[in-house]
Amino acid sequence: MAAGKEPGAAQRFTPHRPIVMIGPMAVGKSVIGAELARVLGVEFIDSDHKIVAKHGPIPRIFDARGEHHFRQLEARAIADVLDSQQPKPVVLSLGGGAVLDSGTQQLLARATVVFLNADVETVRERILRNTGRPLLATDPVATWQRLAGVRGPVYARLANITLDVSNSNVPQLVARLIDLLEAESRKENSAQ
Repeated sequence: MAAGKEPGAAQRFTPHRPIVMIGPMAVGKSVIGAELARVLGVEFIDSDHKIVAKHGPIPRIFDARGEHHFRQLEARAIADVLDSQQPKPVVLSLGGGAVLDSGTQQLLARATVVFLNADVETVRERILRNTGRPLLATDPVATWQRLAGVRGPVYARLANITLDVSNSNVPQLVARLIDLLEAESRKENSAQ
């Protein structure tokens, strides 16, 4: 058994391609993605963290160069992970708006895409206390609802798996997600 894998869960499912977490801001893509990667014994990559490591804090990028420039950096960071003939099995968490880029949408075809869905009540406390999200600087709850509503159809269209993260804890969500990933993998294998 590979280091870091949980007994049982990871023995049932081993990813053969990237798993990409998408969804609105504050639904838990990074926390759930990191725990999923730990349980499966694969690398976890957060696209926002890659950008911050190379270019500095996201609010500063927004202030200095604007959202369009940030989206270009984001698309490059995602392509660095997914744009190869045989992308490695990792868990990749994307920022909420990353899926708006058409190139990123095309790259997601090389991965198993997981849409983490939640209602505003699930994320309300997180978005009100987190001041580091430039798009939520003014009226965070209403802005979150508007962005989630506009982007929701894109998330749903791109997703292989949709997981409602409301009223569940991270270990429960990861266990449920592994079952769904295993079922999706069987479905993909039978279609080949």
